[in-house]
Amino acid sequence: MSANSTGTTAARWAAVVVSYNYGDLLERCVRSVVDDTSAGPVDVVVVDNGSTDGSIERLATALPNARIVAAPGNVGYARGANLGIATTEAQVVAVLNGDVEVVRGVAAAMVAALEAEPRVGAVGPRVLNLDGSVYPSARTDPGLGVAAMHGALGLVWRTNPWTRGYRQLDSDPTSARDVDWVSGAAIWLRREALDDVGGWDERYFMYMEDVDLCLRLRRAGWRVEFEPAGEVMHVQGASTSQRPFRMIVEHHRSVLRFAARRYRGWRRALLVPLAVVLALRCLAAMAQHSWGRPSMPRVTG
Repeated sequence: MSANSTGTTAARWAAVVVSYNYGDLLERCVRSVVDDTSAGPVDVVVVDNGSTDGSIERLATALPNARIVAAPGNVGYARGANLGIATTEAQVVAVLNGDVEVVRGVAAAMVAALEAEPRVGAVGPRVLNLDGSVYPSARTDPGLGVAAMHGALGLVWRTNPWTRGYRQLDSDPTSARDVDWVSGAAIWLRREALDDVGGWDERYFMYMEDVDLCLRLRRAGWRVEFEPAGEVMHVQGASTSQRPFRMIVEHHRSVLRFAARRYRGWRRALLVPLAVVLALRCLAAMAQHSWGRPSMPRVTG
């Protein structure tokens, strides 16, 4: 895998791949990370959240030098990330979904962005869908009003102004810029900044942990940056589509948990209508599948 696969010597950067039943995509992910030597050899750690599809066994056979950390069951994305990060020493750590494939050169772009600006705590690359289109991975902080309107209208009117603003759809996808948060599917983090805020919040099982992390970084004085000079390909929902209805519920629970933890005073009164909106949106997403949609329902933030 790399000269640093044992973790005994700190590499310039490390990558933590959090995996749960990603099938053959996991090996493709890890190979793409190892092959990207643009920022030097990488220390790769795969955290397995209790996969049952044989993907970890196949990875161990194909890449016998791979470091694999077995989590105590399916502990969620945030805890899986923390478990992997704890086994590394690099000052830059990328956290990746197991269905991400990095495009060669992304490591150099992300590491350079962090090394050039000492107050940048997190940086995200441009995320591409399988068809080559750009996934809106750099977004605006979802305030209560925006979250409610996006939640209420996003499924039926995808180009509504609240969703467009939240997803920054009118921003130049080729321009580097500071943003409120970047997708946790592929995020490069400065260890100093991560330690400063206490790592990923493990109270989130799935979804919103990246929004929460970036918010805490910004509140601690760190910047979050979108750097499109690096790219990754992301297969949306490769793991979560195996249990789509649970993931829809988890997504909306995480949104409500994030809002409940963030807001105080009179704003907490708005949590009740937000919960109603989220419950209705959850039921609508499930109904889309039950009423004959050919594809499985997908969580779309």
